[in-house]
Amino acid sequence: MVQGCTSDAGKSVLVAALCRVLHRRGVKVAPFKPQNMALNSAVTADGGEIGRAQALQACAAGLAPRIDFNPVLLKPNTDKRAQVIIHGKAIADLDAKAYHDYKRVAMAAVLESWRRLTDEFDCVIVEGAGSPAEVNLRDRDIANMGFAEAVDIPVIIVGDIDRGGILAHFVGTLDCLSESERARVQGLAVNRFRGDIGLLEPGLDWLERRTGKPVLGVLPYLHGLFLDAEDALEHHVEREGETKLRVAVPVFPRISNANDLDPLRLHPQIDFRWVGPGQTIPPCDLVVLPGSKSVQADLAWLRAQGHDAAIKRHLRYGGKLIGLCGGYQMLGRQLQDPAGIEGAPGSIDGLGLLDCETTLEAEKQLQNVSGALKVSRGDAPPPAMRGYEIHMGVTRGPALAMPAVQFDDGRTDGVMSDNIIGTYCHGLFDHPEALAALLAWAGAEDVTAVDLAARREADLDRLADAVEQSLDWKILDRWIG
Repeated sequence: MVQGCTSDAGKSVLVAALCRVLHRRGVKVAPFKPQNMALNSAVTADGGEIGRAQALQACAAGLAPRIDFNPVLLKPNTDKRAQVIIHGKAIADLDAKAYHDYKRVAMAAVLESWRRLTDEFDCVIVEGAGSPAEVNLRDRDIANMGFAEAVDIPVIIVGDIDRGGILAHFVGTLDCLSESERARVQGLAVNRFRGDIGLLEPGLDWLERRTGKPVLGVLPYLHGLFLDAEDALEHHVEREGETKLRVAVPVFPRISNANDLDPLRLHPQIDFRWVGPGQTIPPCDLVVLPGSKSVQADLAWLRAQGHDAAIKRHLRYGGKLIGLCGGYQMLGRQLQDPAGIEGAPGSIDGLGLLDCETTLEAEKQLQNVSGALKVSRGDAPPPAMRGYEIHMGVTRGPALAMPAVQFDDGRTDGVMSDNIIGTYCHGLFDHPEALAALLAWAGAEDVTAVDLAARREADLDRLADAVEQSLDWKILDRWIG
C-alpha cells in the first residue's frame, strides 16, 4: 500500500507507475483505492463510477476500469456534504458526521472488493487517501492504516520534496502513527526531486537513522508529464508553435471532470485559460462551461462573477460556446429540482441561451457511449467520438431537434447550433478526429493533430521507466515479486 505524507504527495502516480512496471513484467496486477474523494470520475466497464485516478491506474495495468478498483467514492457537493457512491452507485448524500457513522457499512463494501481482487490477481497495489497522520480520522478509518491493518499489508510512505520540508513530513507522519502502524511501514520514497542528489543524501542518511526506515528511492521531477489529475486543476503548460485558438473556462466552485479540458489545455496551439474567482473572461474564440457537481450553486456563482453577461457579449461578437454536462444544463431556460436533489425543491432560471429545460432526477445516468459528432464539415462524414455520461438530469425542449451527437445505438444527445454546443458527453475532446472537427467549428483550421490516449500511454511508460530506475527493487520484490 502506498500512503502519503500529504494530499498530492504522489500516491496516485506511484501506484500507476508500479502497476505499469509489473504489467510490463507479465504480472497480473490491479490497482485499488478503498476510499476516494474526488470530483473527477470515470464510468466503468461494469456500469459504475470510480475515481479518475483509478481509471488511469487500470490503464497502466492493462485493464478496463471496474468498480472494485474504487469501492467507495465521495463526491463533495458542499463543504460539509458529499454524495456517497458504493460499488459504483450513488446511495445517499451524507454530511461528515453521518458518513463517519456509515463507515462500518462502507468498510464491508471495501473488504468485499478486496477479496474479489486478491482472488483474481497476483498482486494488488493499494493507494491511500490524504495522510495516515490525520489522527482525528483514525477511528473507523477505511482509507489508510485502518485498511492496512485490517488486511495486513506492508506500507510505503511517499513525500513530495518539491513542497519543501520533506524530512519533517516523514518524521512527523511516522510520529503520529501507533506502534503497530509504524511497524507496518517498510520504507519511504521521495517524490519530485530536482537538483544535486549529493546535497540531499546527508538528509536521507539522517532520516534513515532517525526513523529506522529505509529510503527506497528518490523519484525525479518529470517535466511535462501528462496523467489524468485525481481532483486538482493543472495549470502549467509549455506552449509550442503558433496560437490558433484562445479558450477560456470558468472554474466553478464544484467543477467536476475538469480532465475533459485536458486535450484543449495541453494542445500546443491553444491559448488555454482557467478563469478563477474575481477574474474576468478574457477575449477569446471559445468559452467552455465544464461539468458541475452542484449546478444551481455554480450557476449562481457564474452570475455573481458577471460571467453570464460576458458570455452573452462573447456570443454577440461571434464567439463560440460549449456546455458540458452541468455546463450544458445551465444553457437552457430553466433548471428544475422538484425532488430537492441539490438543495431545497424548486427551480431557477438558466442562462436562456438554448430553448430547453432540465429536470434533476434522483437516478444517475452512467454509461459509456460512442457515435458521431453532428459537426458540419462539408462533404466529409461526421467525426467519430467516444465518451461517457455521468449526470442526474434529463433535458428536454425544441432545441434538442438539432442534436450534437448521434450515438451508435440510435439515440441522440445534446444540442448543436451555429455558435453553441451542449452535450452530456464527457470526453468530448478525447478522440483526435472529434477534437479536430470541434476546433475547426470554433475557428481553428489546420491545427496539429493531438492524440491524448497515445500521449497518456507514452507518459505512463516514461513514468514507469523513472520509477523502475529509481526505487530499490531488491526491497520491493520481497512483497510484490
